[in-house]
Amino acid sequence: MVADLIRQVTRWDARMFGKIFGDAHRKSWRKFFYVLSRSAESYSCAFMGLAWALVRPAALPYVLAGVAAFALELTLYYLLKKNIKRPRPFRKLADIQFLIVPPDEFSFPSGHTAAGFLMATLVSAAFPALTVPALLWAFGVGFSRIYLGVHYPTDVLAGMGLGLSSAQAGLWMAHYLL
Repeated sequence: MVADLIRQVTRWDARMFGKIFGDAHRKSWRKFFYVLSRSAESYSCAFMGLAWALVRPAALPYVLAGVAAFALELTLYYLLKKNIKRPRPFRKLADIQFLIVPPDEFSFPSGHTAAGFLMATLVSAAFPALTVPALLWAFGVGFSRIYLGVHYPTDVLAGMGLGLSSAQAGLWMAHYLL
């Protein structure tokens, strides 16, 4: 029964990936999604946190929450990535060529999506008026990872869950432990 469920999810994942990736040959969108995807890399998020702390010292608790959240997220990310070892779509699906060089060998979960949702959660907590733009950015990062051929939809969903839960844990730690 579990094996059947896994096969069904895998088939759904491959179909959804094909629908999203199938549109990836438009050059203008490729560039847009490349830039969007890169905006959620570790150094980008660290730079945003540092700039945030310098521009608005009252944001320091959120920056500390971010440090705790990223430490948790990266730990869980590496544990999942190295234990699950899910091959990237271009390794399993015929006629798929990635449009961005993947940062590592395995697909599950999406670290860029996790970082995007972690940052969006922190920004939303500190600046509620920015919740919608922050979440749109995070969803865009996740979509870009599929569009660029390096993740399946379930990788992105797992990254979203990892980022949201890590951010909540970081906010909790900053609130109760600092």
